[in-house]
Order: sequence, then C-alpha cells, then structure tokens
Amino acid sequence: MTAPLTPPPPPNERSSYQGGPVPPPVGAHAVGTPPGAPYGTHGDHGEQDGPGMLTEVRQAAVAVVAVALSGVLLGVLWWKLAPSVPLVGEVVGDRWLVYLKESEGEQSVGVDGTFTLLALAFGALSAVVVFLLRRRGGVPLVVALGAGGLLGSLLAWRVGIWLGPAQDVVAHAKEVGKGVTFSAPLKLGAKGALLAWPIAALVVHLGLTGLFGPRDPEPDPWPAPYGKTSA
Repeated sequence: MTAPLTPPPPPNERSSYQGGPVPPPVGAHAVGTPPGAPYGTHGDHGEQDGPGMLTEVRQAAVAVVAVALSGVLLGVLWWKLAPSVPLVGEVVGDRWLVYLKESEGEQSVGVDGTFTLLALAFGALSAVVVFLLRRRGGVPLVVALGAGGLLGSLLAWRVGIWLGPAQDVVAHAKEVGKGVTFSAPLKLGAKGALLAWPIAALVVHLGLTGLFGPRDPEPDPWPAPYGKTSA
C-alpha cells in the first residue's frame, strides 16, 4: 500500500526568483517618485531639498557685501549723532597747546556709546532682513552675517573719522585762533564696540530661526499596528 501522491502546486504559486531583481507590486512606487517613473528613482532631475551648497555660498557672498556696505550709513549717523568733544588751543611761549575745555565732561564716553547703540541697531536690523529673505538659514549665511557685520563696523568707524573734524588738532587750533573752542576729531576709544554689530546680528538671527524658522516634521510616536491603516 502506497501513500497518496501530493499534487504539484499551481503555476502561479511557484517561485519565479531566478537571481534577478524582484519587481514591485502592481501600482506601487517609491516614496517621492511620481507615478510612471522608473522604480527606485526620485524624478527625472534628481532634485534635492533646498538649494545646493554652491547656491548657499553665492547667497552668503551677497549677504557679506550688502551688510558690509551698510556700514557707510552707520558711519554717517555716528558722525551726525555723536556728541562733540570741545577743545581749546592756547599759546605757551612759542608753542601751541590743546586741551579739553571741560576736563570732567563725558562727551568722549558719549561718542563710544553712540557708536555702540547704532551698531546694535544695525546688527538687529540686518539679522531681520537676512532672515526674512532666507528663512532656511544655513551655516554659510550665518558666517556671512557675522563677517559682514564686522566689516560694516570697521567701515563705519573709518567713514565717521573721515567725515568728522580734522585729525590735526594743533593745526585746527591755529586756524580758529587762540582761546576759541573747536570740536575734537571723532575717536573710538573702546575698540570692543566694533563687535557690537556682529554679536547683535548673530543673536537676533539665532532667536528668529529658533522661533519662526522651518522645522522638520516630528515622527509619529505611536505607529499603527502592522497590517492596519489608520482611518
């Protein structure tokens, strides 16, 4: 007596794997691939999320130039708004001596304070403009914002000195005459004020990016059970 023979499986249930790639199910396509595109591709042009590194570097270069050139306006405002430091020239023997008219005056401190406040305002304004024009940010843009702010401060410092009173105080005293009050040249005593612009720009830009910048979608902490789909 022999055991009954097991019938062979139907042809559609036999494995068709011959060492080649397994075709995807009918109607399935890769995530991000439009219907009709070859399986495993991401579109015809291979587009990436956001601009490439070359585009970011170009945008950063434009930001450096624009922010630095705005230092000209800062220099003009510093020259206009900074308090005047009064000097007086006297003749002792055959020599001219120049001294402060008010030895206890605080005009020199006001000159540094005016530059610092203006630089802080320009730093905050430049950060807001850059953020509004380029919300995605990026390391090159942040570096450009800090470098442009520092260059803008240096440019404003030199422009203000150039527009201000003459640097040769003895020649200026001789020109106006003995005992006549004249303004001292613009001088930035606290060189640390040059860092006010880049520091303010980076802090404000960081705050804007943290509050209003684009965010990645958060993953679902409770995935649906295997084989089930959410309604």
